Amino acid sequence: MKLLRIKDNSQQKKDAFSQVARLTGKIADKTLEQLEREGVFVFPETVKDAEDITQDQMILQSVNDTYRSGNVMGFLGYGDERLVIASRFCGEGEDYFFQYLLDKVLDFPNIVDLDSDANQDNRLFNFLLFLFPYYLKAAMRKGLFKKYIRRRYNDGNVKGTIDVARHIEKNTPFVGNVAYSQREFSYDNSLMELVRHTIEFIKRKSYGNNLLIKVKDEVKLVIDATSEYELCDRQKIIEQNKKNAVRHAYFREYLALQRLCLLILRHQKHQIGTGARQIYGILFDGAWLWEEYINSLIEDVFYHPMNKGGKGAQRLFAGNVGLIYPDFISRNSEMRIIADAKYKPIDNIGNRDYLQVLAYMFRFDAKAGYYLYPEAEGSDDLKLWLNRGSTYEKNVVPHDDISITKHGLKIPVDVLNYAEFSARMKTCEQEFKSALIF
Repeated sequence: MKLLRIKDNSQQKKDAFSQVARLTGKIADKTLEQLEREGVFVFPETVKDAEDITQDQMILQSVNDTYRSGNVMGFLGYGDERLVIASRFCGEGEDYFFQYLLDKVLDFPNIVDLDSDANQDNRLFNFLLFLFPYYLKAAMRKGLFKKYIRRRYNDGNVKGTIDVARHIEKNTPFVGNVAYSQREFSYDNSLMELVRHTIEFIKRKSYGNNLLIKVKDEVKLVIDATSEYELCDRQKIIEQNKKNAVRHAYFREYLALQRLCLLILRHQKHQIGTGARQIYGILFDGAWLWEEYINSLIEDVFYHPMNKGGKGAQRLFAGNVGLIYPDFISRNSEMRIIADAKYKPIDNIGNRDYLQVLAYMFRFDAKAGYYLYPEAEGSDDLKLWLNRGSTYEKNVVPHDDISITKHGLKIPVDVLNYAEFSARMKTCEQEFKSALIF
């Protein structure tokens, strides 16, 4: 197996990709939307639902004689070639930072040994399994999926369309029964059966029960709803779902769950990457992971408006004009703080970022603003005081009460294993949070 490891948001010579030339040719200068259609799984859900990545963003973009990687992390494969995209904040060793974000945000179990797991196919497949509880819970918030199905009966209580051929076959001589079919609104449909098959497949894994315990209520609902489940029907259910994708916009979470279940179950029939699905992989939006991770640390002292979820919408002007979604608004209204999560180094936080946070600060009468970013270089916080006055009048002086601070969460880079990384991160998190509480 040929394996190349690169980092997100980095630029390298095209010669460095020679060992994975075929894979590079398949993904270079293709948008995430194109790759998603070809079978690459992009998280969160689909790229059109992510705030920090766009449909036209590319994993590898040609820039003269180099390739520039985008704002995603994960794994890609084609044939015997593998590409691992690690976080730029992980240092030169194993990408414990990426694993830590997944653990904190998505509650991924620490099962895969990232030090020794050289089989990237199995590693990728485990990631798909670990995502299942998250997608199941998101879909089940809409309730059980219900749709019309056609059931066949053979009794004396005729309510639907008579099936003449089947009636002659089953009811000759006639003893009072009639063969007919009826269209019914049912929870026990092909999609819920697909979810049930995925649940039963995961249960057979050594860690399956531990993985599903987090969604035990949702699993019970699915099992209770799928009374016609038969293991031998798995391939038939897979084919039905391949032909009938969820189309209703209200059930978009079920579409994402359907895609994930198909990826998991089809792995049994042919290993990932063989057959029609030549390009495969799973990609995570680094900025989304970072923002959700920061929220898990400070949600008790900060509100967290969410654009795609339509939660916590704010307006700049009266009359519902100027829709905005600041990343974080402090709950303390007396000493209001506006904070913005940035998955970028301190030097890359610049003018457009300043203007956005200053507008939010002005809107909420906040005297303090913060940029919350990953700090792997050991740099200290940088506090910027807002100027007043004009160069024309030569009276520019800083305010003594309005400032923006670039506040980094220290990321350990010189660690021996994941356990040491986790322990040191907990210490860094306490120091990070203490600076935001007044």
